[in-house]
Order: sequence, then structure tokens, then C-alpha cells
Amino acid sequence: MPRSPLTLAALATAAVPGLDVRSARPAPDPGDYDAAVVTDGEGARWTVRAPRSLQAGAALEAETELLASLQHYVASGVLSFAVPRISGSAPLPEGGRAVVHPAVEGAPLDVEGLRPGPGLAADLGRVIASVHELPRRVVDDAGLPTYDAETYRERRMAELDEAAATGRVPAALLRRWEAALEDVSLWRFQPVVVHGDLGPDQVLVSRGRVTTVTGWADARVADPADDLAWLLVSAPPEAVDSVMEAYQLRRTELTDQHLTDRALLIGELAVARWLLHGVRHGLDDVVADALDMLAELEDATREADD
Repeated sequence: MPRSPLTLAALATAAVPGLDVRSARPAPDPGDYDAAVVTDGEGARWTVRAPRSLQAGAALEAETELLASLQHYVASGVLSFAVPRISGSAPLPEGGRAVVHPAVEGAPLDVEGLRPGPGLAADLGRVIASVHELPRRVVDDAGLPTYDAETYRERRMAELDEAAATGRVPAALLRRWEAALEDVSLWRFQPVVVHGDLGPDQVLVSRGRVTTVTGWADARVADPADDLAWLLVSAPPEAVDSVMEAYQLRRTELTDQHLTDRALLIGELAVARWLLHGVRHGLDDVVADALDMLAELEDATREADD
């Protein structure tokens, strides 16, 4: 049974000595966690999260370890944005723990509102590049996964095979994706630290700058295109140019000739992954949404090919 905001508030007071909670409300988009935002006696807001499963608990432990390592790079200026700073934790009766951190500041990124130039779009490119420049040991030390390029390509192929087995993916898209995944030259990249789940809700902005990046549970060493795909398929094309120019200037020794091609491909494959999510969990509304997206993508790629 999900924990109520009041239960989570009690865990927060146990996790942070002296925390005087005055109110609590559900946190938006909690994912695999019970989450609440609590307000203390001085008006400061805190976020408390408790995992709903053993798998979520393991992910939370790894994320907590990673966040502790990232604080060094925030403090030294290597990262120009903040990440959640864990202030305390409280054990859960079934095992694992709830964690508490000060609520992060900023508004979710308005991707469609991005404009070209040296402002937010360029800052976003630099932010993503700075993550990709982090040493791989921050992921290794947190016990998060590391992949080489060939293994990662094989994972993508396995996902496509599973999507094809549903019989729901248009044949033209399957042929297009299979050809790209079989082109080994496209997948010659240097694995780097990636956030792994970037999106508007994880990138918080204020006054035209990225202020905070949240949601690090899926961080890994993998394909840098993973962190760029969502932007390339959803941001205005003129803003994408500014993002990529700033990204490339911030990266050192970037020789990946097919980075943009893979990012666009991964953006398309995300629709197949959405379909699989709906099929695996029996979510008819998700399946229907994915099928609509696949039909739109098939039409768009046909027009582009023509």
C-alpha cells in the first residue's frame, strides 16, 4: 500500500534530526517511489522518497551513492548546476531506507520554447557535455552499470527484436531500425558517463540557465547519444543547432562522427520502448498512445525518404 504524505513526513523527521515538519503534500511524478514534499517551520521545503520495491530500493541506494560523489564536482565548479544533496535517511520496516533532501529549485525545461543563441539552449549543451566529461569512476563506485559500444548495440537490437515480436511495429520502421543497428560503423563511440533519463522534468531552469538536474537513478557508462536524443526529436531545429554547437565545444577529444545520427535513431526507438512498457505491464492506454506515435513516425519517415 502506498505511504501517505503524513507517513513520509514522519520518516523525514526521523531522517533529519531537528526537522520540524508543518505540512506535507504528494510529490509530482514519483515514479517507483512514494514521495512527498514537506515544509518545515521556517518555510523551507524538503523532498522525502521511499522505494516501493526491492528493485527501486537498490536503484535508490546507487543513486544516493552517486549524488554524494557528484557534490564534489558541483562544489569545484566542474558541474555548473546543482544536484539533490541527501540530508539524511530513515530505515523502512520491510528493509531499505527512505532518503530526504532539500527540495530542488527551478522550473521544468520548456523544450518547445528553446530559442537559438548563447542563452538557455547553449547552456543546456554545456550542461550535458559536462556530465559526459565526468570520470567513469563516479559510476563504477556507485555500482551502476558500464557498457562498451558493442554490448550496448546488442542491447538495442534485443529491444527491437522484442518490439517486433509484438506484431505492432510497422514493417517499414522495423526495416529502417534494423538497417541502422546492423551498421556497425554507426556504433563506434567512446562510452561516457550519461544521466540516462534526461527530460524536461529532470532539467530545472531559472533565469535562462539550468540550475538543477535530478533523477540520476539510471546513470551509467554508455552511449552519449542517450542524453541528446530527447532534445533532437523535440526541440525546435534552430535551437538544436545551438545545443549541439555548445556541446561540441565543451567536449574534449570528441571524434564521434555519428553522434547526431544515433541520437535521432534513439529518439525514434524510444517509441518502441514506450510500446514495450505498455505491453509488459498491460497498460492499454500506453499501448494505444505508442501505436499512434508509431503511425505518425511511419508517415514522417516516409515523407522524409520521399
